Amino acid sequence: FGVQPDLLCALRARGHRPEAVGGLRILGGSLRGPLTKMGGRIKTWRRRWFHLDPQRRVLAYYGDQAQTKLKGVIYFQAIEEVWYDPGRVAGKSPNPRLTFCLKTYERLFWLVAPSAEALRIWMDAVLTLTRGSGAF
Repeated sequence: FGVQPDLLCALRARGHRPEAVGGLRILGGSLRGPLTKMGGRIKTWRRRWFHLDPQRRVLAYYGDQAQTKLKGVIYFQAIEEVWYDPGRVAGKSPNPRLTFCLKTYERLFWLVAPSAEALRIWMDAVLTLTRGSGAF
C-alpha cells in the first residue's frame, strides 16, 4: 500500500498548526481528538474521542478520551468521500458551520469539529491518510 505520509509534515505543508488547536494530539503519525458524531440508528449527537490510526488503517472512535470504550471503527479502504456541507444537516447539527461528512460503502458519518481549524485539520488528515492507503 505504499508509504504513509508523515501526517504532521503534511498538515504543516497545508498551512495548519495542529499544536495550536486545543484538544488535538498528533502522536506517532496518528491524530486524536474530540468530534461530535451523529448516531447511526438513533439520530442523536454524541461527543466521541476519535483516533485516526495509519498503522491499523482505521478511524476508531471511543466513548471517552481514555479510549477504554470502543464504539466503532471506520476502515480507511471503506472511506469513499469526505466533504464539508453545512447545509445538508443544518437543521440537525449542533453547529452546521463545523459539520463534515465521511461517506463509506455502508453509511454516512456526520461529524462536528470543535473549531473551524480543527475541522480543516480533521478533513485534511483523513484525506491525506486515506489517499495514501489506496482509498478513493
